[in-house]
Amino acid sequence: MGPVTARASYPNPDIASNTMLSGRTVLILIGVAFLLRVGQEIFVPLALALLLSFTLAPIVSFLRKRSVPKILAVILAVISAFCAIAVFSFIVATQVANLAENIPTYQRNIVSKVQVLAQAGSGSGVLEHLSKVVEKMGAEIQTRATESQDTAAPEIPTREPMPVEIISRTNPLQTLGNLILPLISPFATAGLVIVLVVFMLLEREDLRDRFIRLVGLSDLHRTTAALQDAGKRVGKYLLMQLVVNALYALPITIGLWVLGIPNAILWGLLTLVLRFVPYIGPVIGMILPLFLALAIAPGWSLVAWVAALFVTTELISNNVVEPWLYGSHTGLSPLAIIVSAIFWSWLWGPIGLMLSTPLTVCLVVLGRHVPQFGFLDVLLGNEPVLELHEKLYQRLLAGDPNEATDNAEEYLREEYLVDYYDKVGLPALLLGEMDRQRGVMSESQIELFSSSSLTLVDNLSDIADEEENEEETEATEALITSVDETDLPDGRGQSVLCMGGRGVIDDAASAMLAQIIEIQGATVSSASYRDLAGRASQRVSLDGIDTAVVSFLNGNSKSHARQIIRRLKRIKPAMRVGILIPTANGQNYAQIDAADISADFITTSLNEAVKLALTQTKPRELVVVARKVGRPRLQMAPPAVAS
Repeated sequence: MGPVTARASYPNPDIASNTMLSGRTVLILIGVAFLLRVGQEIFVPLALALLLSFTLAPIVSFLRKRSVPKILAVILAVISAFCAIAVFSFIVATQVANLAENIPTYQRNIVSKVQVLAQAGSGSGVLEHLSKVVEKMGAEIQTRATESQDTAAPEIPTREPMPVEIISRTNPLQTLGNLILPLISPFATAGLVIVLVVFMLLEREDLRDRFIRLVGLSDLHRTTAALQDAGKRVGKYLLMQLVVNALYALPITIGLWVLGIPNAILWGLLTLVLRFVPYIGPVIGMILPLFLALAIAPGWSLVAWVAALFVTTELISNNVVEPWLYGSHTGLSPLAIIVSAIFWSWLWGPIGLMLSTPLTVCLVVLGRHVPQFGFLDVLLGNEPVLELHEKLYQRLLAGDPNEATDNAEEYLREEYLVDYYDKVGLPALLLGEMDRQRGVMSESQIELFSSSSLTLVDNLSDIADEEENEEETEATEALITSVDETDLPDGRGQSVLCMGGRGVIDDAASAMLAQIIEIQGATVSSASYRDLAGRASQRVSLDGIDTAVVSFLNGNSKSHARQIIRRLKRIKPAMRVGILIPTANGQNYAQIDAADISADFITTSLNEAVKLALTQTKPRELVVVARKVGRPRLQMAPPAVAS
């Protein structure tokens, strides 16, 4: 768990505005999507070339370090890559043609299995309809096969041949055009991609400099970080994913071959490619071999074996191979991966589905390093968008202390309760207090927020009891090797009073402090801010109290704190009185002179407040200023009148 700052402040409005979707931004995004859709014949080759350049750049750099000339290194990398793609395409095409020839032979098994399912689910109109459809398809396939055989071997006519005049309605150029035109588009796209990849690799440094100049020289550090991050993430993702997919496809191919599944090489290669599409790709790659196993075998055991092969290989790949090789380096949330796959496949079809993850990674990197596109990182990234204290404040403001408790317990697996209150709890209360001062919270919201905060403290009482037992039994060395901040003094034999200063949110901060002091073994009593108002402070029981700590979340409470300290010290001069006033917006209230308000100590940290409250020192004497206010005025005798 990452470190969390103990200081809470309002979000920077400039940064916040960059992560918000304005109406203008939405219109721009819609326009960009429209252009990508309309101009896909241009943008698809560009996207393919860009991603291939990311993939081949490490190979070119490797060859350059071996003193290979730049042009030769680029040519070798491009030729090797496209030769591999060509071999892959040839193997797939051959396997598909072989599969198409064998499909009619599987018709009987498919029909019988569908009929078994229909009988098992009698009354299900869907299964009966499916059975009829399969039978009809099988009959049609068989009929077409018979017709083709009859056409191939016609019977010898018994009657006299009739003269037939053949009139050619198409010229050779038209026939040639019908054959070539469908092939022009894919070959033109492939050629364009090759040319773009070559020039992108040759002009890589120049393109980088132009991009930096286009973004702006004032943000050189940010632009450089974005380029490095994008290149690292996309390049590593593509290369490592290729290795992972190959290690996944190899046992799948061997397993399908051993099980007797036809065209095992085809299914292995398809799984290699389809696994570039997260979540959806492996499922598609498994469905096709399962269907073939259903078709070729009379029973169901082969289907079960194929399913077990895919599930076992997927589990090993996800839990062993991927973490070992590279882990999760895309920076995308699972939902963002699925949504991006849907969006890019709608935009560019199957090619968009294959490119969805790398392209979305580039968008997330752009949003992470360029403030104007920060909303992309918020929408698509996998990193938390709220700090822990901000998330706690939101849950308490929504009246959901149970989820807040769950988040706190997760944090407390690695940290002490005092650290949670100091780094998360008090900053969350500070956000609430600052919103209250700004007037954006109603009275009902303030009450709900404070009551939820107190409920959170009560919910964490079990953890507090566990920590108290650890303190008493001196738990294992692994649990007490934390930093010195958690090395708090023993409070046994001491009595501490914790009070809120000016409002119900202060009472919540006081409850957090009281719980930590009680963990240290001290006797703790609590009082509300209402008990300190005016003459009500005289009803606060101070018998046996050694130290009183008053919590303020309002930074402008110096005068108020002075009055409370005077009231308490007038009631019991021998009692120490301290002030807990956490920092906000960079202000350091610990610089307030404690002697100026007769306080024994002033601290901004809950951790430090516990230490000072349990430290036995001589209490500070109350400074009393002689005033005429409140003294009885003596009436002077009138001067004698001279006679």
